[in-house]
Amino acid sequence: MGKTSDLTAVQKTIIDTLHKEGKTQKVIAKEAGCSQSSVSKHINRQAKGRKKCGRKKCTSSRDNRTLQRIVTTNPFKNVGEIHKEWTAAGVSASRTTTRRLMKDMGFRCRIPCVKPLLNKKQRKKRLAWAKDKKDWTDAEWSKVMFSDESKFCISFGNQGPRVWRKSGEAQNPRCMRSSVKFPPSVMVWGAMSSAGVGPLCFLRSRVNAAVYQEVLEHFMLPAADQLYGDADFTFQQDLAPAHSAKTTSTWFKDHGIPVLDWPANSPDLNPIENLWGIVKRRMQYARPNNAEELKTTIRAAWALITPEQCHRLIESMPRRITAVIEAKGAPTKY
Repeated sequence: MGKTSDLTAVQKTIIDTLHKEGKTQKVIAKEAGCSQSSVSKHINRQAKGRKKCGRKKCTSSRDNRTLQRIVTTNPFKNVGEIHKEWTAAGVSASRTTTRRLMKDMGFRCRIPCVKPLLNKKQRKKRLAWAKDKKDWTDAEWSKVMFSDESKFCISFGNQGPRVWRKSGEAQNPRCMRSSVKFPPSVMVWGAMSSAGVGPLCFLRSRVNAAVYQEVLEHFMLPAADQLYGDADFTFQQDLAPAHSAKTTSTWFKDHGIPVLDWPANSPDLNPIENLWGIVKRRMQYARPNNAEELKTTIRAAWALITPEQCHRLIESMPRRITAVIEAKGAPTKY
């Protein structure tokens, strides 16, 4: 026979049910399989409305609503700043209490997702592009060679300020940072298709039309031979100035290579962005000391990408397009 605190949820339910039916405590104790004193204490505790013991909370429901409003209004503040603003509103609580209550409310400190900054015109064009491509099959997408440049740094630790958000709020615009292309830095150029990846090109200078055409000549064409052989393919590129230059368009026409029309600021539609993410995650524990060691690390991580991974990413194109249509042209989770 246990104490009141030892009663199981089932025993408590039996006691409450039989008590409502008017049964005596002796009968209830026999049915519940506990002592009569435990039954008596449970019934008395329920009658007094006392659920459990413990120190009285130092904050009221109103104080907690104030805290939630502070975090929701500016989720990029750290705990110290949030605590200072909360106590300035007349609440007496410790910093530890502030953090605990934020956790109880469902807030977690996370690195914010970064999405491109899109204006109304760009969203409209993205939506029109997605509707135009919504009926494309996997076979059609497998004929597209996707390309992109990506910046790699020796240190990957600086992720910027964190954000307080609840589960499921990763894509909430309030909890996201905006990014603006095009960063003026040397990048790594790469290409992929459903058959695998092509060779990487490490750019040594700012990418202008002339530099980009050299990349196409010495890296894109060999990648096309490697991935497609004599089969036809369509080349994908974003709308960076070097890509959309007239001389670059002439280069493609001279080589008889069709270029896929592409909406501005749409990295979420390009599956090679996911490959860059895979490479950077594999490099997160690497500690290159200089640029040459960094290049070696990148090459090694890029070489580990399998054709199966590329094929799965190409197969995601219909889902990406559907997501853009559902979002009415806004950035998506991809």
